[in-house]
Amino acid sequence: MAVVRVSLVLALAALLASPAAPLQRRRIDRDITQGRRLERPVGPIDTTRREFTFARLEYDSVGWGESWQVDWPKADEQFLLGMKHWVRSAIDISELPITVAIKDPAIFEYPFIYVVEPGMLDLSREQAEQLREYLLRGGFLMLDDFWGEWEWRNVREQLRRVLPEFEVQELELSHPVFHCYFDIDEVLQVPNFHNYVFRGRTHEKGGFEPHYDAIIDDAGRILVFIARNADNGDAWEWIDDPRYPLKYGLGAYRLATNLIIYSMTH
Repeated sequence: MAVVRVSLVLALAALLASPAAPLQRRRIDRDITQGRRLERPVGPIDTTRREFTFARLEYDSVGWGESWQVDWPKADEQFLLGMKHWVRSAIDISELPITVAIKDPAIFEYPFIYVVEPGMLDLSREQAEQLREYLLRGGFLMLDDFWGEWEWRNVREQLRRVLPEFEVQELELSHPVFHCYFDIDEVLQVPNFHNYVFRGRTHEKGGFEPHYDAIIDDAGRILVFIARNADNGDAWEWIDDPRYPLKYGLGAYRLATNLIIYSMTH
């Protein structure tokens, strides 16, 4: 796939309006170069299925609540806004993100699936088998927003149910995934918005050091990318808030863009 590399454009523009769909929404635009924020209505959403659709995994959680819904839908929608109008990649991107359940046969239609708070993930045997088939048939998972040792142990346990023959390994920043679109030269601890703004810290739950880990198959392809002790989804969601440092938002956009490009070309 041909990819056009462009210099960073420090702005998030409004999504294009389409007269074909009845759905409506509002968005916040921020002209970062001028330090201005603008809220304005955006017209009907284009629901056309295109080359890439951002998909979020629906899953069963440990404890209460539906952990897969954290930061949804704003994080997903705002990330797509940035992909379409800030990153300006050559990918033809669907405007509407979706969620997909593990057992849904449609899961095989999406080369990249985002998993938020996998520290709460609780897979049945059947779900683990479905995720295994998805990954071995060419799928890619991004795991994000989990912190500390307890959640890390649970993530490793869940992944062993899916891919028992592969070990989780830490990625060096020289790996091609960090250079397939943007050049990423830092393992960035992207903080939860409220933790940073109201508590002045980037860590939580004892997760002091960020890591980029992965499961890699025998052919060298990344099957699962793991952003440990970081919350990239919160950065997508809050990049339009001036209280949240821009470096976290831009870092989270760069990382996810690279992962998507990688997932669609490997």
